[in-house]
Amino acid sequence: MESNYFLNTKTAGKWHKTGTKRRAGVAVPLFSLYSSGSVGIGEIPDLKLLVDWCCITGISIIQLLPLNDVGNDFAPYSSLSTFALDPMYLKVSQIKHSDTSQYQTALQKMAKKYRPILKRINYKIKKAKIELLWEIFKSTPITGINEFGDFKAANNFWLEDYVLYKVIRELYPGTGWENWPEGLKFRDKVAIEEIRIGNIERLEFHRWMQWQLFEQMKDLKYYAAGKGVFLMGDLPFLVARESADVWSNPDLFRLNLSAGAPPDMYFALGQKWGMPPYNWDNIANNGFKYVKEKLKFAENFYDMYRMDHFVGLFRVWVSGVNNTDPSHPGSYMPPEEYLWETHGKRIIDEMISASGMLPCAEDLGTVPGCSYHVLYEYGIPGIDFQRYYKGNFAFRAPSEYRINSIAVLSTHDSSFWLNWWQFEAGTIDEKLFEMMCDKAGIEFSHCKYAKSVLFNKKLSRYGRLYWNDAVNSPQKLAEVFNRPVEAVQDIAYLYMESYGEKQKFMNYLGVNPAESMSETELMKKCIGRINSSNSIFSIQLLQEYLSIDEGLLEKMGKWDYRINSPGSVSRKNWSILLPVSLERLLELNINDDIKSIIKETQRT
Repeated sequence: MESNYFLNTKTAGKWHKTGTKRRAGVAVPLFSLYSSGSVGIGEIPDLKLLVDWCCITGISIIQLLPLNDVGNDFAPYSSLSTFALDPMYLKVSQIKHSDTSQYQTALQKMAKKYRPILKRINYKIKKAKIELLWEIFKSTPITGINEFGDFKAANNFWLEDYVLYKVIRELYPGTGWENWPEGLKFRDKVAIEEIRIGNIERLEFHRWMQWQLFEQMKDLKYYAAGKGVFLMGDLPFLVARESADVWSNPDLFRLNLSAGAPPDMYFALGQKWGMPPYNWDNIANNGFKYVKEKLKFAENFYDMYRMDHFVGLFRVWVSGVNNTDPSHPGSYMPPEEYLWETHGKRIIDEMISASGMLPCAEDLGTVPGCSYHVLYEYGIPGIDFQRYYKGNFAFRAPSEYRINSIAVLSTHDSSFWLNWWQFEAGTIDEKLFEMMCDKAGIEFSHCKYAKSVLFNKKLSRYGRLYWNDAVNSPQKLAEVFNRPVEAVQDIAYLYMESYGEKQKFMNYLGVNPAESMSETELMKKCIGRINSSNSIFSIQLLQEYLSIDEGLLEKMGKWDYRINSPGSVSRKNWSILLPVSLERLLELNINDDIKSIIKETQRT
């Protein structure tokens, strides 16, 4: 069996624990879920219903988007802590060592008041829930609870700095730590001690909430294990500049820099995320304790973890915090390419030794050459993203997918597959086209003319340009610009990638384009095809599975129905709601179809 190769890699011990079966999985952000008992947002115990659904459909992996405590933008990949979980995910009625029966009416009112607005999460629920938890905490005796004491002792490495940060943040609302009074900003012992003495109860409250989150997550893991379902945690690569981690350990970060992504065909000036890159030398000098403790804590909840922005372990794109000069977008750190593999392996070795969890890698974007063979050497699955996984401008056959990969139809940063098919396949981004014209030295007026000739106006919408059928070669494309193909090679490359994309995809599916097929049938065919890939895992967002249902597909088939739009700030980001409750999910007729697909593709 080809997958036995995993048992001869550097992660062999982890594979012995999980087995090397071909597995199917489901990915989901907890905030999207809801049950009849949810209060304003998906809550940790609700995930037991998703575990039950996995058992019904034959799925054996649940991948959760980050559950970290988030800031005001509620972006899970830019959190206030890489350790602490967000209290909004607590199910108040199930907190331990407390009688919550007297708060049932308050919870019912809260659920009604903060119900989702226009099918989007109302994040005011977080503040309201914490206020109620504070009332419960004040009326609950907590002395002598051994589990609470054990939790505090075991997590002292991060917990004390986190609760201090949270309390000071409450004392100075709307003010980042860099603008706190000098004594607090630089953690003067006297100033910090004053906070400890003056806020004993509030500090303990934040410890208590983290313990309650810990207990509910531990209980979830135990439940999932009993049902044969593995939990995969998505661990953010970076942490927000405004975070407990950066405030308490500034020497572990390079605060004069901002991490991001290099210029590419989609972002001409690159991306600037605002999060500080790590100071790996200082982290190494401290025995990689920061990295190890993070994984040690996560192992309480997860069997596997996804290394976000895995390629950043080799080198990360950085620019100066105050750099606004578009001619100097940034550079890699370290800059020397010959150092990248050694640099990455040093970190990966420490991560592997730190826990028994199976690591998986998000290796999308601009990928250094060393990444592929390092992942293979270590037995770590990367990501093979179907719509971009091409060769010679055609979709790769399922047999060509990497054995050490997770096959996906979409990600939290992309459109869902159906929306890609309806609104993006066979198109290019309008702003990208204009940017490339400018880069090629084409005057705006000629660019405007070319746009009218090259693209089908009726089929171009939502900022996407659909190619005219008549533009059936790169040469015809170049003729419109009165240039040789070489002079417009970036545009020609995009053309080759996207022209006739739907026809190419039908060929990949093995379907005759003339064959009449409903969108649900096409969706079912698509899920079957991705599950038949050579990849050890096939993990799809829950919405992809739900698209097999005609009624649910109709609710989700909107061009702006997505989890996140990178490079944008909008209340539509990180707020999407599932079109069906978890109780209803268990009763869907399509569950049998999903189970059949997974069985037919020899997954479990």
